[in-house]
Amino acid sequence: MPHIKNALLRFRIIDKMIRNKYKSFPSKQELREACEESLYGSIDGAHICNSTIEKDLFNMKMEHDAPIKYSKKERGYYYENPNYSINDIPLTEDELSSIKYAVDTLHQFKETPFFKEFGNAIDKIVDRVSVGDETNEMARYIQFEAAASVGGNEFLPTLLEAIQKKNKVWFIYTSFLKGAGKPRKVSPLFLKEYQKRWYLISYDSNRKDIRTYALDRMEEPKILDEHQDVPKDFNPEEYFKNAMGITSYKGDAHFIKLRADEVASKYLKSQPIHRSQKIIEETDKGETFFSLKLLLSEELIRTLLSYGGEIEIIEPQKLKELIVHRIKSMQKVYGLR
Repeated sequence: MPHIKNALLRFRIIDKMIRNKYKSFPSKQELREACEESLYGSIDGAHICNSTIEKDLFNMKMEHDAPIKYSKKERGYYYENPNYSINDIPLTEDELSSIKYAVDTLHQFKETPFFKEFGNAIDKIVDRVSVGDETNEMARYIQFEAAASVGGNEFLPTLLEAIQKKNKVWFIYTSFLKGAGKPRKVSPLFLKEYQKRWYLISYDSNRKDIRTYALDRMEEPKILDEHQDVPKDFNPEEYFKNAMGITSYKGDAHFIKLRADEVASKYLKSQPIHRSQKIIEETDKGETFFSLKLLLSEELIRTLLSYGGEIEIIEPQKLKELIVHRIKSMQKVYGLR
């Protein structure tokens, strides 16, 4: 499917800014901040830089004949033809296909709790983009994986608000192991999705440790007036750098070496287990030796077991022992020796 280019969205944001009669002659910085705020909800430059805006202005001139000029006196941009608007330029077939694909992707989430408040807006977009009898045409060729109806998604707006306000949250949490709900008060750091479930990564001041909570096991979350505590050295990307899935902890990652047969090798090459995965050696028999650098987590063990005998763990010994232990447990379940 055609790739959705953020440039098309930025073009229209820039166009709107330049045509704003109440705040004319926007500067490059103002254009950048407007684009980043609209697309990412921030203006710190982490997602869009000034050079991106410079390229956008150039491409608008080249691709859409936008009469963009810079006023040294006003220190900002304007249209030499005040009646020009990029919205008057008809979309190409590729752009229209891209938008239709994006709408179909968005539409599959319409009934999930987090998106229900936007349901009417999504319906309007679908109606505008769909033409004639083509409304359900995409369904003839593409079947999206249905969004899982996992509980807890309705808490996303509340938790996101707490993170943005930098306030602590309180909720009742029931763990799988203990089975009894207990109150928790933590500083929410960020939200992470894994296998269609949402998790809250937080800091517990009493335990002085990072804690992860599944939203589907939460009850009655509330935003408190207390300001959150955040570890000075905490970095989300670094925290999960050597982790697979949602499980992470302090400690050193292990160098993992495994051998995959011909079929499993193709799967691993096309869909790596982790971003640290590398190919060490390929044999004449079609086997491939891979290396990874990961923490030994439950998610990793389950993933490796899913390949059955198509994968063999070479090292570390600790991971081999964990896999063997699981295999022996399975043998007992099925009455095998």
